[in-house]
Amino acid sequence: MNNDLTPADERTGWWILAVNTFAFTICFAAWMMNGVLITYLVDNGLYFWDPAKMGWLIGIPVVTGAIFRLPLGIATDKWGGRIVYGLLLFFAAVPMYLVSYCDSYWQFFLAGLGFGFCGTSFAVGIAYTSVWFPKHRQGTALGIFGAGNAGAALTSLGAPHLLNWLTSNGENLEAWRTLPKIYSAILVATGVIFLLTTTNRVAAGNATKTLLERLEPLKHMRVWRFGLYYFFVFGGFVALAQWLVPYYVNAYATSVALAGALAACNSLPSGVIRAAGGWMSDRWGARSVMYWVLGSSFVCCALLVVPQMDIHAPGSGIMASTSGKVIRVNANEVVVKSTKTGLEKTYKLKPKVRELVSQEDRARDVLVLPRSMSWQESVVKEGQEVGKKELLARGITQIFFQANIWVFTALSLIVGAVMGIGKAAVYKHIPDYFPNDVGVVGGIVGVLGGLGGFICPVIFGYLLQATGLWTSCWMFFMVLIAVCFIWMHVVIQRMMRSQAPELSTRIE
Repeated sequence: MNNDLTPADERTGWWILAVNTFAFTICFAAWMMNGVLITYLVDNGLYFWDPAKMGWLIGIPVVTGAIFRLPLGIATDKWGGRIVYGLLLFFAAVPMYLVSYCDSYWQFFLAGLGFGFCGTSFAVGIAYTSVWFPKHRQGTALGIFGAGNAGAALTSLGAPHLLNWLTSNGENLEAWRTLPKIYSAILVATGVIFLLTTTNRVAAGNATKTLLERLEPLKHMRVWRFGLYYFFVFGGFVALAQWLVPYYVNAYATSVALAGALAACNSLPSGVIRAAGGWMSDRWGARSVMYWVLGSSFVCCALLVVPQMDIHAPGSGIMASTSGKVIRVNANEVVVKSTKTGLEKTYKLKPKVRELVSQEDRARDVLVLPRSMSWQESVVKEGQEVGKKELLARGITQIFFQANIWVFTALSLIVGAVMGIGKAAVYKHIPDYFPNDVGVVGGIVGVLGGLGGFICPVIFGYLLQATGLWTSCWMFFMVLIAVCFIWMHVVIQRMMRSQAPELSTRIE
């Protein structure tokens, strides 16, 4: 596929890639708007929605972008990306503009469904980009195009400051309604640029295929496996791009503006590094890259699971070795006179000598590792009769873990970067296995990834309500990553045993 491109075609292809990437960046920024906007509205008391409702409003644009990726990917295969992409930009601008008139939960819900079409731009752009490049460059080209995911970081970074400026730092809160109007205008301007500067192209033979012929690749289980990978690397990325803003506001008591900036540490590397992920997949193979992606993601999520905590738990206590009468008690010892022998026995206590972590340390220092301290406190009084093995002093253990915001952000950045590499690796598989069906296969894989972006915030909201832990989202990711890794490894081992049995038992 596309190995017959002329030098002129390839030059045009690079320009198409640049415009495609720019349009995708704008669409992605618009697609992620609710993550900042809904958090801002609730944080400033304009609307009162619980975490579950916030999760639905944050995720609902994503479900539109997910469900309609497949039909728009098919449309791109049939009519070409210039027409489909251009019309999409104009169409999405309308419901985006209408957000400025929303004043109830269901109005925001319906408007989110409308501008969620911005998310379908990925399937359109993937199919449109792939027809302009030969197979050996498609991983790199699609990786560069996917860098448009950085649009999420533009919204996370820019939208909170823009909201502060529009509302005069909260003095005129109703001025938030200008934000969706600005996004709408940018979508229209991008649509004009796109239609005026691009050239249409359709893959050979795609224009005459019937709908059933276009959907034929979906019978392969491989497509759905790729979709599960993408559910994590893309759906998880989309979910975190929106969920991390309320996460920081609630778990670390930051402002919305600071939360947006810190959330961008997750989304910006994920978008930018996707191009490197395409190059890595071309060079070392998408399968090898996915092993590293899933393994390193699991480790980071495991580190992020532990919440900030200050635990007081039972520790090692002291029991009487014989029955008797307590004759002296202080912070350092308990003395018991034996009933049988009349001898006195002294039990040394481990006193509490200091505070484990001062309030100044909690507020100022970066405490990476947990701190712990144990001491003993008497539970008996002078003159009290005690039996053998009765508790004289209880042990207390205190554990403090800061879950420092900067350590959290660094680990979040790594997760975002790894997800970006994984997104490129997943889509490198598609032109390799389905060279003439990139639109439809990329569409369904994108659907599943987009559904991840919708479902994950909703799941996060319910997990938060059930556990009271913001870190429960990382627990969910750990389970999802484990399923992806095991499925991939089982399939690869099966392939090795059937195609190269002499290599399947060797260790590199």
